[in-house]
Amino acid sequence: MKTIQKKLLIILFILPLSIFAQSSLKGIVLDNLGQTLPGVNVLVKGTQNGVATDFDGNFTINNVKKGDVIVFTYLGFTAQELIYNNQKEVSITLKEDATQLADVVVIGYGTVKKADATGSVATVTTKDFVKGPVVSVDQMIQGKVAGLQITNGGGSPGEGSTIRIRGGSSLNANNDPLIVIDGLPVDGGSSGGRNFLSTINQNNIESVTVLKDASATAIYGSRASNGVIIITTKKGKAGELKVEYNGNYSYSKLVKQVDVLSADQFRNYVTANGNTNQQGLLGSANTDWQDEIYQVATGTDHNVALSGGVDNITYRASAGFTDMNGILKRDNFQRTSLGLSLVGKFFDDHLKVEVNNNTASMKNNYSNRGAIGSAVSFDPTQNPYNADGTYFQWNNILAGRNPLAELYQSNNLGTQFRSVGNVQTEYKLHFFPDLKLVANLGYDEISGRTFGNTSTDYAYPSAGNYYDNNDTFNNKLMDLFFNYKKDINAIDAVVDFTAGYSYQDFKFKNAGENFNAANNILVENPTSRGRRNLQSFFGRTNLTFANKYLVTLSYRRDGTSRFTEENRWGNFPAAALAWKLNEESFVKNIRSISTLKVRLGWGITGQQDVGNNYPSIPLYLTSDVNSQYQFGNQFYPTVRPQQYNKNLKWEETETRNIGLDFGFLKDRISGSVDLYEKRTKDLIAFVPNPAFFGFSNADNYNIGKMVNKGIEISAAVIPVKTDNFNWTVGGNITLQNSEVDDLFLDPEFFPGINVGGYSGGVGNTIQNHQVGYAPSSFYVYEQAYGVNGQPIDGVYIDRNDDGQVDEKDKYRFKKPAADVFYGFFTNVTYKNWDMSMSWRGSWGNYNYNNVDSQYGWQNQVLIRDTDLGNGVTNLLETNFTSADSKRYESDYYIQDASFVRLDNVTIGYNFENFLNTKANAKLSLGGQNLLLFTNYKGIDPEISGGIDNNLYPRPRMYTLGLNVNF
Repeated sequence: MKTIQKKLLIILFILPLSIFAQSSLKGIVLDNLGQTLPGVNVLVKGTQNGVATDFDGNFTINNVKKGDVIVFTYLGFTAQELIYNNQKEVSITLKEDATQLADVVVIGYGTVKKADATGSVATVTTKDFVKGPVVSVDQMIQGKVAGLQITNGGGSPGEGSTIRIRGGSSLNANNDPLIVIDGLPVDGGSSGGRNFLSTINQNNIESVTVLKDASATAIYGSRASNGVIIITTKKGKAGELKVEYNGNYSYSKLVKQVDVLSADQFRNYVTANGNTNQQGLLGSANTDWQDEIYQVATGTDHNVALSGGVDNITYRASAGFTDMNGILKRDNFQRTSLGLSLVGKFFDDHLKVEVNNNTASMKNNYSNRGAIGSAVSFDPTQNPYNADGTYFQWNNILAGRNPLAELYQSNNLGTQFRSVGNVQTEYKLHFFPDLKLVANLGYDEISGRTFGNTSTDYAYPSAGNYYDNNDTFNNKLMDLFFNYKKDINAIDAVVDFTAGYSYQDFKFKNAGENFNAANNILVENPTSRGRRNLQSFFGRTNLTFANKYLVTLSYRRDGTSRFTEENRWGNFPAAALAWKLNEESFVKNIRSISTLKVRLGWGITGQQDVGNNYPSIPLYLTSDVNSQYQFGNQFYPTVRPQQYNKNLKWEETETRNIGLDFGFLKDRISGSVDLYEKRTKDLIAFVPNPAFFGFSNADNYNIGKMVNKGIEISAAVIPVKTDNFNWTVGGNITLQNSEVDDLFLDPEFFPGINVGGYSGGVGNTIQNHQVGYAPSSFYVYEQAYGVNGQPIDGVYIDRNDDGQVDEKDKYRFKKPAADVFYGFFTNVTYKNWDMSMSWRGSWGNYNYNNVDSQYGWQNQVLIRDTDLGNGVTNLLETNFTSADSKRYESDYYIQDASFVRLDNVTIGYNFENFLNTKANAKLSLGGQNLLLFTNYKGIDPEISGGIDNNLYPRPRMYTLGLNVNF
């Protein structure tokens, strides 16, 4: 008894001391920009003692004692720990954690944790975007994703791109991926613009997610055969007002010119090979026409964003202005943009309302790109101007035009207005919170105008002409769906089910007029209208067992107005399995393995985007004013039937995918490997009609099959990671192969489908689709060579040994698609300094050098007795004189276009307390297109489609950027 009493006395003595030892800690939590963070969780580690910061980022936590570890956590930021040592007040700064942001990926009609994704999905966030004076999202992710190849159309500011995910799935239907902006699927733009993706200000983009295999894309069904790119714009965060400014100034210059005959070389050639009349046309000048048309170009981009909010309502608003000149004189792109995002949460977070809008107004001076070809072919011995100050021109309607006259006496302008927006509401039922109802209403409104004219003193016959065309495009969306998510603890499973209905309607209208001054005729183009409608029913189930076995099942039924009622609907199922090996006991104890997941996917997607709006419905076309029938003094319009195929139906692509995601040493080494196969059936192809059949020489038919196969590998390594120094290096590589599997046509009598028109041969082609070969393989004659290794003019190999060289001797030689393409990057940060570098390249792709084939033969120089034209220096190597199509279609002009390009280097420095204020600032200096390694003989090997014909040169650009956060 005495022992018990002693123990009680000791406890009563110690207890007050322990209570007295506990204290309170006050503090404030900031982000890395110095702004307060509300709602941060503050918790004593290992206990239930915790609080959250208030609206101003302040907190007070009681009952803490010396030695306690206090943990600060907030979504999107790295957790931070503080050892309590009787401090009274503290200031905590949390750093944004891009890896946490990347842990959640956007998929069709929802999101999923990256660790739980079963499909082939890649996400690029702001920290990984290509830096520099980019004006569209495609430029920001170029070379960043395995299986995604983006080829810019040239060096003009805002230039469009060819985007391919795992190669094209079709021959004639659209091969572009589906683009989804904040839940709204969008189509291409209208006239008056450039790249339709440049209508979204690049400063407003938070992340880009690429869905590659059918198990990920089939939920979108229609138009998802070529993959899906989901663009998510930035949203505001609760807290006091934040102001962010992003601006840059760019400087661009020409890197390489086409190798043409100099003035002296030109004189020597004409003197040696021309007749007396032609020799008499030579001038005394030494004009480099490419120097005349190109310039050093400058550009600016400015964007201001305001963001903030309270606990249940956040906002972000932005305004931007871009003004970029091209290296081709007079070329200019201007964009004024507005962005808005509002997110509200009401009724204890049961109702969420999200409003997004991105609006842009653009003005374009396209300049006259005909001057690019004219600068190659115009006589270098002539002065740009006559003695009276007028432009020198040849007095022949067939002659080439003075490049400067084309630039300054020809106007080609455009304006475009585009507004993309949506309102999405999510409601969790109060009496059944596991069920969420979602309604997404969106729109995409575009109006565009292109107009221009030529001066009255411009060369005949275009002098005094003008044109003015305008169009409008309207896209409306309604998605209605529900989501049910439930943890079933009894079987350690999670069920996530989504199902709904989608309605999307597209309308367009265009009209315009053209004036022909030579004949004094004003032609008013008849107003044309069109409409397409897509309706869909969809569902998806995600099942997770024991946090390691994952199953995804999806189904979509799509209906399109393009096809007849019998073929209107398509069915697109998909399934995927994943196994998180790192959650298994036999792997979990291996500390070096942080992520190890195997994925299997299968699915079918569809394609109907082909031809006009109604390629399978009989329609009639009304004539314009030039094609009316005269009866007495009256003119009456005529109508003619248009081509159609009532049996046209959905093109379907079946995809199989096996993938492995891995991470080692706490994801210091991470990456993925995917193997895929895509098989397209009912391939839509535009082929010739039999004689006296149909209303056209050719039409669209479901006549083929195609197979795409590939391997994708991506990886990132963090060799060094300390408080002051971080270094990341990584990249991706894609091996691909495409082949036409069937065309339902006898190859003995049908040499395939000719495609790929080229300049210099009217109506002729250089490419061909045929069974057993890659799509668009080059279809050429085999050039004969002499003992000296030089090509023999006009001599080609009789491949079938029938004693003559004709079409039957053409063969398929190389292809424009690369066997391998890749991207590599490295990022380094040291204290306040950072540096990023990106490389891109491809191997196994070939181009048809149409510049050499068009300007590399004698008659290009010695055209007529009334005028002369310049040629490329390749003419001096070949001495070609023959003018028939065989020379144009010689395999001599098919050239290896493999390349390695140093795409971007950017160095930045972060200033804290900028100008003695609370603001932070970053100053950066960057360069684009800095180095190019290639054996290609043209000015640039990166050509979409493989036919190189007077590409707008990609400039080398230098950029000075400033980012300030208040």
